[in-house]
Amino acid sequence: MANLKEIRIRIASVQSTQKITGAMKMVSAAKLRRAQTAIINLRPYSNKLNEILKNLSSSADEMENMPLFQQRKEANIAIVVISSNRGLCGSFNTNVFKKVEHILQTEYAQQAANGNVQLYCIGKKAKEQLIKNHEITWFNETLLDTSAFDEIADLGEQLMQDFINKKIDSVRIVYNKFINPATQELVSEDFLPIQNIKNESESTQTNDYIFEPSKDTILCELIPKILKLQLYKTLLDSIASEHGARMTAMHKATDNANEILKELKLKYNNARQSSITNELIEIVSGAEALNN
Repeated sequence: MANLKEIRIRIASVQSTQKITGAMKMVSAAKLRRAQTAIINLRPYSNKLNEILKNLSSSADEMENMPLFQQRKEANIAIVVISSNRGLCGSFNTNVFKKVEHILQTEYAQQAANGNVQLYCIGKKAKEQLIKNHEITWFNETLLDTSAFDEIADLGEQLMQDFINKKIDSVRIVYNKFINPATQELVSEDFLPIQNIKNESESTQTNDYIFEPSKDTILCELIPKILKLQLYKTLLDSIASEHGARMTAMHKATDNANEILKELKLKYNNARQSSITNELIEIVSGAEALNN
């Protein structure tokens, strides 16, 4: 059985860790409230823009001929990976990395073998993990701290231009979608080319509007803005998911520390009781020896 000093040192160590995890939980909860408010406020705006896009594209004459709608053989692939800058957030980052590796090994195995896969990493953890086996085309870690729309819009513009210029044939985004503070949904969604919105919207009700200028002209202006907003929404989703995952992880760590402390204190009391009993036995034995 461990001596009393060793158990006291372990108890002090666990109590110190418990204070740290408790503080990190509170910090993550505060950050989560801000991030959750941001993504919740953005979603209605994003949904309305998508509704307008569907309404416009339902009767656009040459939508299939627009550059961002063109379906091509996927020879060159780009994957945008959104992770976090810091750890201690459970399986938040690990799930993203596993999904990316699964995509590269199944859907894009040939392209990966030929070196035709470009990885765009948002978050330090994504770069640190993926650079071990893959080449990183683009990396940014400040976006997670600033949540700046202009910076993520620049990335969206770069991806669209590379797609139009046929430098890449498909763009996929892998990230965690925020559901609630305790739940994040791992998502792998197509960014480019834009899927056939016309077919999806045939069953939706359209209104008889008068458009000025033409619908096709409005579409050409609206689509890049919607794509940039979509990319921004994935960033906010991932940020909120990260804080939710970290808050949950720190909550569990704090609870686990409580359980360990209970076990250690019970062990300490048992060891102390055993020590006292041994001392009493020694005293009684010594007294009997003197009497004899």
